[in-house]
Amino acid sequence: MIDIQNLTMHFGDDRVLEGVSASIPEGEVVSVIGPSGAGKSTFLRCINRLETPQSGHIFIGGEDILAPGADVPRIRRKTGMVFQSFNLFDHLTVLDNLILGPVRILNEAREVAEARGHELLRMVGLGEKALSLPCELSGGQKQRVAIARCLSMRPKVMLFDEPTSALDPTMVSEVLAVIRRLTREGMTMVIVTHELNFARDVSNRIFYMDEGGIYESGPPDQIMRAPQREKTRVFINRLRSFRYRIEHKDFDVFEMNADIETFCEKHFFRRKLMQHIQLAIEESLSLYFLRGNPGAITLTLSYSETEGTVQLLFEDQEASGDFLKAAEAGDELALTILKGIVHDIVWQPTPKGNRIVMTLNETS
Repeated sequence: MIDIQNLTMHFGDDRVLEGVSASIPEGEVVSVIGPSGAGKSTFLRCINRLETPQSGHIFIGGEDILAPGADVPRIRRKTGMVFQSFNLFDHLTVLDNLILGPVRILNEAREVAEARGHELLRMVGLGEKALSLPCELSGGQKQRVAIARCLSMRPKVMLFDEPTSALDPTMVSEVLAVIRRLTREGMTMVIVTHELNFARDVSNRIFYMDEGGIYESGPPDQIMRAPQREKTRVFINRLRSFRYRIEHKDFDVFEMNADIETFCEKHFFRRKLMQHIQLAIEESLSLYFLRGNPGAITLTLSYSETEGTVQLLFEDQEASGDFLKAAEAGDELALTILKGIVHDIVWQPTPKGNRIVMTLNETS
């Protein structure tokens, strides 16, 4: 369905894409991941000819959209693109947003377009919103309307450019559910996303982009669990960890807990596990602060999908001495609570202070 050959795209001296080649068969779902600035969105925009690369070929259904004299508007109709922003017409109802393209571009009869529009709205769970205005919808509902609007043009390929990045965490799941349904129906899709669990669940392949191209590609389990190349491993591990630096005992605990909740929701932790993580951190810090203000503490929360464990790492560069023995002498109750939550506590003295490692199981 999509065949990309030696695609090159520069913005001045910035070589965003350099000789990129890829083939995506009909019905395959490819998720594209990678750091910011790696060319993911540019790659997607080139496929839809929203950007014009310096060289290369992009075949969609056998037609080269970059060929001289190519009928770009006609070929582009084969692809639907969903952006981070919803781009709905605020003065039109939800249904009118859906039928505008089919009536004006595909020359469908209004009655046919409306019937199809109602069908698509029911498919994305918004059948009762047909006569609503976009301003009356939540962000998740707007993005579902945007998906339905693309489908109203009967595309062969759907392109998603971080479709959940502008949404609150509570709205992400409703949009991802619609994309999952399209996967089951056999739609060819290319999805730029930072939702790694989602990418693993819906994709046939994952492209990790870096260094101006597709740095590594493979089945989801390989990329997520055993990436073959160093930058892929670093990227995957970084997205599965959260770091917070505590400069003083009067730090903003509400900010820290909010960040921890966001991390836990992103990785679909059970509510009980999230509460245990927060309680373990609270009790550990209370033991630290029994000694006064020990200086800056770096907290790292890491998640290992393969082992099903969550690890808490506290690094204190100023304190010295056995943390656990000091804790036993200082607050037995806090230490008892802590040992009841975590699977393992290891104190590791270092030349620069203390390093405390605590492990919780996903089933905690």
